Amino acid sequence: MNVILLSGGSGKRLWPLSNDIRSKQFIKIFRKPGTDRAYESMVQRVYRQIKSADPDAQITVATSKSQVSALYNQLGEGVGISVEPCRRDTFPAIALATAYLHDVKGISKDDAVVVCPVDPYVDDDYFEALKKLWELARNGTANLVLMGIAPTYPSEKYGYIIPETADVVSKVASFKEKPDEKTAQNYIGRGALWNGGVFAYKLSYVLQRARELIGFSEYDDLFSKYDTLKKISFDYAVAEHESDIAVMRFAGEWKDLGTWNTLTEEMEENAVGDVRFNDACENTQVINELGIPIIAMGLRDVVVAASPEGILVSDKKQSSYIKPLVDEIDQQIMFAEKSWGSFRVLDVEENSMTIKVTLNPGHRMNYHSHEKRDEVWTVVSGSGRTVVDGMEQIVKAGDVVTMAAGCRHTVIADTELQLIEVQLGKNITVKDKRKYEMEL
Repeated sequence: MNVILLSGGSGKRLWPLSNDIRSKQFIKIFRKPGTDRAYESMVQRVYRQIKSADPDAQITVATSKSQVSALYNQLGEGVGISVEPCRRDTFPAIALATAYLHDVKGISKDDAVVVCPVDPYVDDDYFEALKKLWELARNGTANLVLMGIAPTYPSEKYGYIIPETADVVSKVASFKEKPDEKTAQNYIGRGALWNGGVFAYKLSYVLQRARELIGFSEYDDLFSKYDTLKKISFDYAVAEHESDIAVMRFAGEWKDLGTWNTLTEEMEENAVGDVRFNDACENTQVINELGIPIIAMGLRDVVVAASPEGILVSDKKQSSYIKPLVDEIDQQIMFAEKSWGSFRVLDVEENSMTIKVTLNPGHRMNYHSHEKRDEVWTVVSGSGRTVVDGMEQIVKAGDVVTMAAGCRHTVIADTELQLIEVQLGKNITVKDKRKYEMEL
C-alpha cells in the first residue's frame, strides 16, 4: 500500500506545546504500547499503526520545510518526505507528492495511493479500512474513492458527503459545506457521512488532473514553479468536479484532536511529566515539559500545559477559544526538534541567548558560521568532536569551545551529547546563519 500523509499547520490551539514549527502532531502525549513512561506523538502513532497493518507500506509525508527536521527526528532518516517549498493548500501539495512518487520513487502510474491526514486519533480498524480503500482505487472502482466517516453527532466542523445509497461502497450524490448544527442533523438523517479528507486514486488520475489544472512536465518542473500556484484545496479543485467518484463508509472510531478539550479525552492518564494532584482534583489533566514540579489542588474540568513557550491554565470548554490570545504573543521559539536532536532556550537577554542543545548519537549540526555573533559551547554530558575552521577536536563533559563571529563550526555527537550554547551579539537572529560543506 502507498500512503501520503498530509502534515501541516502550526497548531496554535494546543499552545504552549505547539508553536509555528512544532505542530500538534509532534507533541509526545500518548503512552507507547508496552512501556511505563515512554510517550509517542500523533505522527509516530499513526506511522506505527500503518506499519502494523501493512509492514510493506510505502509512506510519504507531504509537509513544509519547517517540519522536515522534526519528522526525521521522530520517524528516522529513512522516512519518505515530499517537501513543499511553501504553503499552497492541499491540492498543490497532493499533486507534488504524487509527482514525487512517480518521478522520484518510480511508482507506476497504474498503482494506487491513499491520502490521509497525519493526525487523526483512530484504532487499528481504520488502517484496515485504508487498505480496502487502496484496493478499491487500484481495482478501478472509481476515479476517486473517498472514506466517509459515520457521524457520531451533528458536527459543524466537517463537510459532509451525501451517498446515493446506504451500501458500504456507494456513488457520491453530492458534497455539502460545513453546516450549522440543525442543517448537519438534517444531512445525517439523509445518510450523510463526515468528509475527513481521506481518499484514494490511481497515480495516473491525479497526474492527469494536475497537468490539466497546473500545467507541468514532471516533478522538478512542478517543484520549481510551486510558489506561483494558486492556493486551493483538493476538494474544490478536484473532488467536487469529478463525476466518477465513490465513497466507502467507515463506522469505526475517528477523532480530530484539535483542541485541548478533545486531546485530553484520549489521554490514558491525568499527568505527563512531574505532576502531583491532591484528592480534590476531578477531570483534570496536566502536561508538564518544564522539568520542575507542578502541584494541582482542587481543580475540576481543567487542563494545565507547561512548556518553555509558556503556561496554560484553562477550563476545558474554554480552551477551544485560545487562538486569538495566542495570536497576540510574539516571542522567540523556545523549543524545537531537529534532525540531529533538539534545543531549548533557557534565557534571552538584549545581547545574549542561552540554549541547551541535545545531539543524538552519530548526528551533527550543519557546518555553519554567524556574522553578527560569537558563540561559546560548554559540554555538559557525553562525548564527541567539534570542527572549528576545519580543525577537529575531541570534546567531553566540562570542555569549553569558543567561536568568534565568522568562524565556521559544527559539533558531532559520538554518544548523546548535551551542551550549553551561549550566543553573544547585538543582533541575534535565526537569519544570521550561513551553511557550508564539511571540510574534513
